[in-house]
Amino acid sequence: MLLTISTTHEPATDLGLLLHKHPARLQTFDLAYGRAHVFYPEARPGRCTVALLLDVDPIGLVRRRAGGDGMSDQYVNDRPFAANSLLSSAIAQVFGSALGGRCSVAPLLAERALPLEARLAALPCRGGASLLEALFAPLGYRVTAVRLPLDPAFPEWGDSPYHEVVLAQEVRLKDLLSHLYVLVPVLDDRKHYWVSEDEIDKLLRHGEGWLATHPLRERIASRFLRHQRGLVRSALARLVQEEDPAAAEGDGTAEAPAEEVFEGSLSLNEQRIDAVVRQLIAAGATRILDLGCGEGKLVRALLKQKAVTRVVGMDVSSRALEVAARRLRLETMPEAKRGRVELMLGSLLYRDRRLEGYDAAALVEVIEHMDPPRLAALERVVFDGARPLTVIVTTPNGEYNALWPSLPAGRFRHPDHRFEWTRAQFQEWAAGVASRSGYTVRHHSVGSEHHELGAPTQLANFARGS
Repeated sequence: MLLTISTTHEPATDLGLLLHKHPARLQTFDLAYGRAHVFYPEARPGRCTVALLLDVDPIGLVRRRAGGDGMSDQYVNDRPFAANSLLSSAIAQVFGSALGGRCSVAPLLAERALPLEARLAALPCRGGASLLEALFAPLGYRVTAVRLPLDPAFPEWGDSPYHEVVLAQEVRLKDLLSHLYVLVPVLDDRKHYWVSEDEIDKLLRHGEGWLATHPLRERIASRFLRHQRGLVRSALARLVQEEDPAAAEGDGTAEAPAEEVFEGSLSLNEQRIDAVVRQLIAAGATRILDLGCGEGKLVRALLKQKAVTRVVGMDVSSRALEVAARRLRLETMPEAKRGRVELMLGSLLYRDRRLEGYDAAALVEVIEHMDPPRLAALERVVFDGARPLTVIVTTPNGEYNALWPSLPAGRFRHPDHRFEWTRAQFQEWAAGVASRSGYTVRHHSVGSEHHELGAPTQLANFARGS
């Protein structure tokens, strides 16, 4: 079973940094069902390829009876050769840091989209090449698949269900590995181990940011969870809840974006965007940064304001920027309007001179996605480096979570949130930032306000002193 990943990013050998595997070394890892070998067939500045080769012990696999799927109970089967859930397990064990997006040596590189090409020597496509395309194309991949014969020596035997597959696009390595981790077992439609509730957590963790909007998310969940209806229903319910807590309560808003709570005719997200726009316009801002712009909702709202002459959306996710460009229809946007908007890739952890010279910056539901120790870096980048006249920050009010029956105690509104502050915690942080950086700060509420717990969203408006 062979997976190779190649890049032409320069220097291409940075791939070794991201994978924590040195290009000059052959490394071998013991697995429960055999061994995994990692080596580099090529490692040049212009192109680098890493290979993950699984040497599966079919006898040991049968004796463990780990799968009980009717295939891995037999000594002669395709498990050692065709990409399947064994490969997903190996990715998690061997490339675990890269799968989690962790790279202490080059953290900015880990968040950067790179030209990557993944090649699977034999991938089962139980559903045909059309299913392969339907699974990977919505994620932005260029898919090339060549169907393999059952036996080249006997063409009359016909074709096999296996394909040699190449997937290519500019994407973060973390995202590529996550897509492979989830979708390879989906295409194989078999797993080598018993699936329990823990598998739901794996699906949602590695499907974060893309599974909820995938057109085949129900089929993905069903196959990943071995068609266990109870688990599939639970996974889809959690997926909806994490995308929209109100939707889980059956209000018919399952297609709404994450973290929205519908109140009256406007969603909380719409109220939040409207509140931020009003604050920015009231401050007289005409050149505005949307930091952590995501899919570009605030950018779109600001472009409707005639007083706004320039909007720059920045995000660390290249995929989010692609979605934003598509939803803003940048390619067909009138030239005059197109000249007012720019989308760019960047991180809020590193000083960036491109952010200087703007009237205002907005961070809408951004800070809670960062580990608290990293907020000091964000403060330096935004308040000390870019130093716009106005900074608008919104974040969830953790106290308000008690009003959601569907949100268990101790859980956040979104699985990627690192914290959800109380009003006192947010005000303390904001006061410290303002004091250190020479700003004043005023606080506002967004959404329907509870007499004890406050509003679902809290907003801080920082104004730079003279």
